[in-house]
Amino acid sequence: MEAFKLMKELKANFEQETKYLPKESGLSLIESTTEQGKGISAKCRDAKVEDLWSLTSFFGYSTQTFVLAVNLLDRFLALMKVQPKHLACISIGCLHIAAKVVEAECDVASAHELIRIGQCKFTVSDLSRMEKIISEKLNFQFKAVTALTFLHLYHAIALSHTSHRKEILNLDKLEAQLKACLCRILFSKAKPSVLALSLLTQEIEALQSSDLLEIAQCVQRHLRISELELQRWRGLVGQCLMQYSSPECSKPDHRKLVWIVSRRTAQNLHSSYYSVPDLPTIPEASWDESESEEWTEELSSGEESLSSSLGSDAEGPYFPAHFRKQQSA
Repeated sequence: MEAFKLMKELKANFEQETKYLPKESGLSLIESTTEQGKGISAKCRDAKVEDLWSLTSFFGYSTQTFVLAVNLLDRFLALMKVQPKHLACISIGCLHIAAKVVEAECDVASAHELIRIGQCKFTVSDLSRMEKIISEKLNFQFKAVTALTFLHLYHAIALSHTSHRKEILNLDKLEAQLKACLCRILFSKAKPSVLALSLLTQEIEALQSSDLLEIAQCVQRHLRISELELQRWRGLVGQCLMQYSSPECSKPDHRKLVWIVSRRTAQNLHSSYYSVPDLPTIPEASWDESESEEWTEELSSGEESLSSSLGSDAEGPYFPAHFRKQQSA
């Protein structure tokens, strides 16, 4: 009975997933933009997603919050013309929206804290207006169907058939690997159901479990996912995870990120919390593509990257030191 209910829920989410996919032509435009160009490049976007990963860990937010924030960010970037200097405000706005949707109200960091810890130079007013723009442009569709939705359903379906597999199929590990993939814009083009199944089958192959493989194949047939499509994304997922691979297979560290800074840096951070840059803020009106050039000149912005410090689970055994060094290089 439980398995039937899960399969029904799976089918319902499968039918809705395309509503929450970023516009593919917009993603392709980002991928084709050079770092010297006026628009957002893939490298610039990926670095901001890694920043979101760091902030997610710092504030103790769930994987669901991070995945939703990335979904909102990609949907917005694929829809709008954005200058790189405004990306920090947009990404923090997406994280703040996601946290308010997913987390308990008492656990949501204030706008002041997000700006201070993110070392951003825009104002709380800028962030508030940006969130309004994001909300309007995405038609207030926040509770998206994501790859994490399917990952949880696939995991639950596997457990409903044989409960003793709980310790074998590690959901924390699968979530950490999903976050690694989402740090690459390429995977925003994948259907969430296919990306999640690619991660699942990769893990099942590593476990060499014929029973679990049979369950995964049953799910694939139920959703009518073609073998060609699955194999394509499995190959891309495998390439991505090669960068994050480790010989160890223990649970990742989910402790909150702790920053150790010098007294001088602490004083600078403390003072920046109260200081507001003397720059104009964005207008109240909604932003559309025809007025994006004018709008982008009016937003108070400027930021420093946090991408040299990935989320706390990026420091676990699934994410080896040699890859983290490449990111900070």
